[in-house]
Amino acid sequence: MSTEGQGRSHWFDDEAGPVVRPYAMTRGRTSHAAQHRLDLIAVVVVEPDADHPETDPALSPEHVDIVGLCRDAPQSVAELAAGLDLPIGVVRVLVGDLVDARFVHVNRPVPPAELPDESILRDVINGLRAL
Repeated sequence: MSTEGQGRSHWFDDEAGPVVRPYAMTRGRTSHAAQHRLDLIAVVVVEPDADHPETDPALSPEHVDIVGLCRDAPQSVAELAAGLDLPIGVVRVLVGDLVDARFVHVNRPVPPAELPDESILRDVINGLRAL
């Protein structure tokens, strides 16, 4: 039994290609300062002046992929994780990097506690109809 084959099988899958650990994509980081704003339904929007992220040496291919996915239509953090087949935690860190670099911004949905009460909205509608 060859030790070369054992070592290779641990880090390489013939069908999948080389294995990259999630912490390698985030440079060992497990969170980002902006992480508190990045819940699953937070929407990532590309900045209008964000041109050519692939030319920025500080960005990884995954960063560029996130900008590419959001360029056509804003995507939620959950959609990005699913589309890139990456863990949510990794996507949060990468999106945080992109926010810092001003390639994207994040729109957070209004928390349910801050939404107006349905009865108030009905009163407003009834008041408008009465005019």
